[in-house]
Amino acid sequence: MTVTDSLSHQSACATCPMNRHLERLGVNMEDWDYVVALAGNPNTGKSTVFNALTGLRQHTGNWPGKTVARAEGGFIYGDKRYKLVDLPGTYSLLAASVDEEIARDFILFGQPDVTVVVVDATRLERNLNLALQVLEITDKAVICLNLMDEAKRHGLTIDDRRLARDLGVPVIPTVARRGEGIRELIAMVHDVATGEVKPRPHRIPATQDDSLNRAVERLTGQIQAAFPGLPNARWVALRLLDGDAQIERAIRDGSLGDLSRGTEPQSVADRLMVAEVHA
Repeated sequence: MTVTDSLSHQSACATCPMNRHLERLGVNMEDWDYVVALAGNPNTGKSTVFNALTGLRQHTGNWPGKTVARAEGGFIYGDKRYKLVDLPGTYSLLAASVDEEIARDFILFGQPDVTVVVVDATRLERNLNLALQVLEITDKAVICLNLMDEAKRHGLTIDDRRLARDLGVPVIPTVARRGEGIRELIAMVHDVATGEVKPRPHRIPATQDDSLNRAVERLTGQIQAAFPGLPNARWVALRLLDGDAQIERAIRDGSLGDLSRGTEPQSVADRLMVAEVHA
């Protein structure tokens, strides 16, 4: 039985674009209701959070075509089953390394139902760089403010409610190695996945240059027209204007999504590339 065959009995549409993207990324969603991505800088306790969420319900393998290890696990909340995919630890999503490419592609193309960003409460300034990049790609995010015990030991006080207001997404304080905050994190993941909580993430303006902002807006509109329903068109536009070759290839070969049904990928790419040149 193929992966596609095994998906056919799910209540969700087996041929929906997200499932096809996840399938290509090596994620089998058979018997799972939602997929959750776990992202974060190295040394934030991300693996500890993963273990706290999944317990013994996990296995490891490699990312398709890569030698980078991937861990998957799961948990049940209420009557819903959540598959958790642990992304490589990375400081950025600008795809300068294989780890960054994997993390970026999974969030962008896999479109997980929720992305949990684990940040070190003692190094917020450094860690929020990745968090803000994730929030440029997806609205469905939760910040896991881990190592709160270390922050307290260093005399640091963090107003997690103010941070949540500033970022526009839920922030859950945790001490994962002691299991503190894990139940609250699971509940919030459920609320975001099911739509009970609808984050409105803060987006940083592209630049103070009005002409460049207009170019971003114009290109974003053309991407949205070419790929209806794409939730991260502005981020794609920013990467195109920055000369991201991988994003350009994704547009040219149509892998940016089956969201562009009825449109020839090459003609879409040509229009977008022309827009970029004239921007």
